[in-house]
Amino acid sequence: MSATGAARVSTVRQRSGFVLLGGVQATLIFTLAAIAVPLPLIGREFELVRADLILLSAAYGLTFAGLLLFGGRLADRHGGRRVLTAGLVLFGAASAAAMAAPGPGTLLAARFAQGAGAAAIAPAAMTVLRAVFPAPAAYGRAMATWGGLSVLGATAGNLLSGVITALLSWRWTLAVPLAVAVAALALTPRLLPDTTPSRGRAPDLPGAVLATAGIVLASYGLVLTDARPWSSAGVLVPLLAGAALLAAFWYAEHRARDPLLPPRFLLHPRRAVALGAIALSACATAMTFMLLSLHLQQARDWSPLETSAAFVPFAVALLAAGRAAAPLIGRHGPRAVTAAGLLTGAAGLALLALTGTDADLAYGYGLLPGLVLLPADTAASFAGAAVLATEDVPPGQSGLAGGVLNTAMEFGPTVLLALLLTLGGDAPPLAATGAALAAVALLNHRVN
Repeated sequence: MSATGAARVSTVRQRSGFVLLGGVQATLIFTLAAIAVPLPLIGREFELVRADLILLSAAYGLTFAGLLLFGGRLADRHGGRRVLTAGLVLFGAASAAAMAAPGPGTLLAARFAQGAGAAAIAPAAMTVLRAVFPAPAAYGRAMATWGGLSVLGATAGNLLSGVITALLSWRWTLAVPLAVAVAALALTPRLLPDTTPSRGRAPDLPGAVLATAGIVLASYGLVLTDARPWSSAGVLVPLLAGAALLAAFWYAEHRARDPLLPPRFLLHPRRAVALGAIALSACATAMTFMLLSLHLQQARDWSPLETSAAFVPFAVALLAAGRAAAPLIGRHGPRAVTAAGLLTGAAGLALLALTGTDADLAYGYGLLPGLVLLPADTAASFAGAAVLATEDVPPGQSGLAGGVLNTAMEFGPTVLLALLLTLGGDAPPLAATGAALAAVALLNHRVN
């Protein structure tokens, strides 16, 4: 085979591998968002009270966020493709169990198991991605596109879950992750290279226990603030216990010989700002979907299907901005693109805070401008920040980088949403998040 033909085959394999891994990553976030729209129907079918619905909604995200760091270290030690395969098996089996759940207990357990599988898949996929694109420049371009996949998955989850539930049943929303897991298991040996495991020590099990328990308890306490006051024992106990465990984790990591999360890795200035940008952008998207979905259905009396349709321009703008992000990063650099995205998102949230929640304004004047500006932030800031967060990371820490990046994406919004929603109403949290995006954009400009 000629050199040109070999290069063409290599390019096709890289694209095929990226499509497979990117589809899996988007599906993980699709699964997080897909249950939100049909949740009232699930509650009526199983006769669940509000607290049960909150726990059911949060179950997947709790184990997903809590186990990500451990999943990343497992991928570094045992090889990304091996951990990816194991995670897909668990994720697919749990999705099948959730789809066929005869009662709320089975559905809750399946959602917890789905999250555990996702926590292995997400960082392992980034480890394999590093093997698919071994050249630093090609890997940087791949990460620029990778950054927007999670938001694309969340958008698809919000849009398609309403359509699938209206046409079929809420159970069929869970057929999507099952189908993707089965397809990925079949294609992984053919399309994805094997990865060399590191020869380091066994993963830091005490650190993993402390981090997982701390994140899960803190997240659970924050989730409960939706239904209970901050001063109640049901909120304070898990919050304080989670904070204490996370403090113990940070102390233990400073003393561990091979820590789960090396403190220097997280405190690198550029990486810390990038992770903050990811957490805030994810929070802005989640808050927009949640507040506007409630506003459209409660204040404007729209149906779930009409509410899903209202976000179609968001999805279209996200796809367009996502295609433009990678070339812009190549031309202007990840820091400039991240800062521009954050400032655009701040403008979009300001518009939504001023006009989007006014029930007297028509959709085209009130909601549409903000719903077009905000995804430009999401695509640009996620793409640029993903490149910044993984720059100069050695191959043996690719799984760690994936775990940290996805933890910021999952745990960050949980914390920020709970804090911002205490402001009450619709506009104040949107305005506060927009101000935070602008502040991080300025910080990103000042960090060397």
